[in-house]
Amino acid sequence: MAENVRCLNAAHGENWTMYHGDCVDVMTQLPEASVDFSVYSPPFGDLFVYSDSAVDMGNSSNGGEFAEHYAFAVNEIFRLTKPGRLTAVHCSDLPMTKWKEGAVGIKDFSGDIIRAHIDAGWVYHGRRTIWKSPVTEMARTKHVGLLYKQLQSDSSKSRGGLPDYLMTFIKPGENLEPITHTPSEFALPQWQEWASPVWMTVDQGRVLNVAIAREAKDEKHLCPLQLDVIERAVILWSNPDDVVLSPFAGIGSEGFGALKFGRKFLGVELKQSYWKQACKTLGFQDAQGNLSLVK
Repeated sequence: MAENVRCLNAAHGENWTMYHGDCVDVMTQLPEASVDFSVYSPPFGDLFVYSDSAVDMGNSSNGGEFAEHYAFAVNEIFRLTKPGRLTAVHCSDLPMTKWKEGAVGIKDFSGDIIRAHIDAGWVYHGRRTIWKSPVTEMARTKHVGLLYKQLQSDSSKSRGGLPDYLMTFIKPGENLEPITHTPSEFALPQWQEWASPVWMTVDQGRVLNVAIAREAKDEKHLCPLQLDVIERAVILWSNPDDVVLSPFAGIGSEGFGALKFGRKFLGVELKQSYWKQACKTLGFQDAQGNLSLVK
């Protein structure tokens, strides 16, 4: 971990560091090729307001502005990552609205993320589709395309639910520290399930408790990345004692998963309430080895 990083605040544990500040600004101060793996969920373009900070990427005025800002983060993660190692990005495609985009449809947000990584020098490595219940999405969004009554009146407006994706990108070069697994720790049936292009068994409710860090004016949608996804990524694409980075660390979900499996964690979070909770999460994980989860 780098010393004397300029940021709003910083906290350190035995195997973790959490920086409070803008992720691009913090990452520019970290040494090249110092990260073994990164996993995170970026702001979903201009869809939501995450904080009132002027440097928050979620406060972009449109998708193009977000892409311009996000490119700086992708380039910095590339610089920090060791050759032959990966980054994993969790995202979803985004709904279009008539009042904002002039039509009802789907924005190819996952494609935007792929193009941003390729432009930065990454090689597109793969994609897992994470199944999500369309019934839950319909209840949450009331989107016309998912309504049963719309199917009966005019199904030309009907669409399927939106899954999540976990997309991986690899930095060109030779991996000098191969990531190995033995049959005793990684059984063949587990690999057959995790190798599937569609992950059907991710528990959508197995997340850290965001309510304790939420502020009254926060968007109601805010939800941490599922621990199942983080843990699979950490196991598949990092070794014990590797440094795992999350530039959008939120309340510390990626750090929780990294520490659980014996990795070191480096996180950056701009929102103060989330940063404080991430520090508590990681400190508790260090001392107790577990944490109560929301079901």
